[in-house]
Parts: sequence; structure tokens; C-alpha cells
Amino acid sequence: MSSVKVAITLDSETLKRVDVLVAKKVFPNRSRAVQSAVAEKLARIERSRLASECAKLDPKFERALAEEGLGQELDAWPEY
Repeated sequence: MSSVKVAITLDSETLKRVDVLVAKKVFPNRSRAVQSAVAEKLARIERSRLASECAKLDPKFERALAEEGLGQELDAWPEY
């Protein structure tokens, strides 16, 4: 994956915290720390979006849809 250079602005306290992590070798440099933070935040947003969409589903309707026609098909399935 190719990388693109961008400029960002951080408050001094946040930058100090990032630098502490770099000094402790949690990240090799500031860039990797910011990349990791952005990737993690995007993943959280995507998971919460999925969770909110799933919360909109009607469990009874979804179960009925999943089980639709299973009664007839079960008799035709071989015994294991």
C-alpha cells in the first residue's frame, strides 16, 4: 500500500504523549503512531456503524426469515 504525506496539527500535550510512546519504542516514529491511531479510530467507527445497523433489525423477523422453509427441507436431509 502506498503512503501519502499529509500535514496535521496536534496540540502540544498530545504531541508530548506521542513522543513518550515513541521514546518507549511503542512506535518507531511519530508517523507510525498517528497512522495507528487513525486506523484504530476508523475501525471503531466502522464497528459502531455495524452495531447500530444490526440494532435496527427485528430479531423475530430475522429468525423467521432464516428458518423459512426449513421444516420441509429437514426431512429431505440425510441422517448423519
